[in-house]
Amino acid sequence: MSNASPTVSSQFDVIVIGSGPGGEGAAMGLTKAGLNVAIVEREDAVGGGCTHWGTIPSKALRHTVSRIIEFNQSPIYTQNDSHIHSTFSTILSHAQSVIGKQTRMRQGFYDRNQCTILRGAASFTGEHEIEVRQSDGTSEYYTADKFVIATGSRPYHPDDIDFSHPRIYDSDSILSLEHDPRHVIIYGAGVIGSEYASIFRGLGVKVDLINTRDRLLSFLDNEMSDSLSYHFWNNGVLIRNDETYEQIEGTDDGIVLHLQSGKKMKADCLLFANGRTGNTDTLNLDAVGLTVDSRGQLDVNDSYQTNVSHIYAVGDVIGYPSLASAAYDQGRIVAQAINNGQATARLIDHIPTGIYTIPEISSVGKTEQELTAAKVPYEVGRAQFKHLARAQIAGMDVGSLKILFHRDTREILGIHCFGERAAEIIHIGQAIFEQKGEGNTIDYFVNTTFNYPTMAEAYRVAALNGLNRLF
Repeated sequence: MSNASPTVSSQFDVIVIGSGPGGEGAAMGLTKAGLNVAIVEREDAVGGGCTHWGTIPSKALRHTVSRIIEFNQSPIYTQNDSHIHSTFSTILSHAQSVIGKQTRMRQGFYDRNQCTILRGAASFTGEHEIEVRQSDGTSEYYTADKFVIATGSRPYHPDDIDFSHPRIYDSDSILSLEHDPRHVIIYGAGVIGSEYASIFRGLGVKVDLINTRDRLLSFLDNEMSDSLSYHFWNNGVLIRNDETYEQIEGTDDGIVLHLQSGKKMKADCLLFANGRTGNTDTLNLDAVGLTVDSRGQLDVNDSYQTNVSHIYAVGDVIGYPSLASAAYDQGRIVAQAINNGQATARLIDHIPTGIYTIPEISSVGKTEQELTAAKVPYEVGRAQFKHLARAQIAGMDVGSLKILFHRDTREILGIHCFGERAAEIIHIGQAIFEQKGEGNTIDYFVNTTFNYPTMAEAYRVAALNGLNRLF
C-alpha cells in the first residue's frame, strides 16, 4: 500500500465516488447504519451533475421561461404592451440561486451525518485503494472494504466536433452562454434537446431542432409525441427528422451545420445534445479488473454489484433509466445490500417519465402502441385541460390526460399527460396504477371525490369518458 499522510482517517468501511443523487443516497444510507463512510467529490461543491449542470439548472431555466410566457400571454398583465423581454444569459441568475440553495442543503446532509468528504479526483490504485488527486497536483491515498461508483455522466463528444469553439456548446457548457443568440441549432431531439428547444423558443430565439430519428421522442405514446411536435411547430420550432450531421463548422460569428442529406444551415451557435457518456475513463478501472462498454457504462446485478464483488455502481454510470430520482433510490438499495448482505428493496417496474418541455409531458405504464402490438383489449379515457375549471382559471388550457385501461377487468394499463404540471399530475394516477388486484381499476377515479376546482379532477373526467365507451 502507498504511504499516506491524509488529514483524516485513511481507512473506511465504504468509499463512495461521486456526490450526485446516487452517491448521496448510498452515503446517507450507509452512514445512518453506523458505517465509517467517505464520499469523494472532485468539484468544489457537492451535488454532482444533477445539481450543477443537469436537472436543477435546466428545470430552473424552464420554470422562469414558462412564467415569462404565462405573463406575456395574459391580457391582464399586458394591457399597455408591458411584455417581458428576457435573454438566456439574464435568466441564468435564477438557476444559479437555486443551485446555491441545493448545494448548501446537501452539504448539510453530510455534515449532520458525519460523512467525510474527500475533495479531489479519485482513481483506483489497487483492489481496495484509491488515489485522490487535488487541484494543486498533490495526492492522498485511502483504503476501504467496499466502494460505490456513482460518478455520473457527461455529454457525449464525437471526436470530429470542436467543442472548444466559442459557438459550439454541449448541455453542460450551455450554462456558460454569455452572448444572446438570435438563432440556435440544437442537434439531438431527445429529452435534453427538446427541453432546451422549449427554453430558447420561449425566449423568442429562432430554433432549429435536428432529430436523428424518424419522430420526436419515439419512446412516448404517439399522441404525446405528436402533441409536442405540433406544439413546437405552432410556436415556430423547425424540426428536421431523420438527419445526421456530416460536419459542424465553426465560424467567427456562429456555426454552419452540414447534414448528410446535403442540407446546410447557419446559426449563431449550436447546442450538441445527442447522448451521454459515463464518467469512468479517469477511474483506472483496470487496477480492479473492471471494464466498461462503448459509452463508459458498467454492468451490475440486481443489487448494483459489479463483476468485482466489493465494488458497486449506481446512477448514470450504469445506464438506464439515467434519472436522478432512480439514482437516489439505487443508492439506497446499495446501502441496504452492503449493510445486510443483500437488498430486499428494488426499483419499481414502471418508473414515471417526466419531460420538462413547455408544456410538460409525463407518463407511466404502457403506450397505446405497446398494448395494440400485444393484442390487449384496452379502452381510452380522455380529459382535455380546456374543459377543467382550474385550468380555465389558471390559463392552462393546453393539454390533456389520457388513461388506458383493460376493457374487461378495468385495470389501469397506462397514463399519459401533456400540459403544464404534467409531472406532478401523473403521480396521482401512479399511486393507483401501482396498487395490486382490485385496487388498480379506473373505477377509483369515479368513486372518489376530488377537490374542486383542481387539475386532479382530470382523472374523474377521463375515467367517465373512458367508461362511457364501454358496451
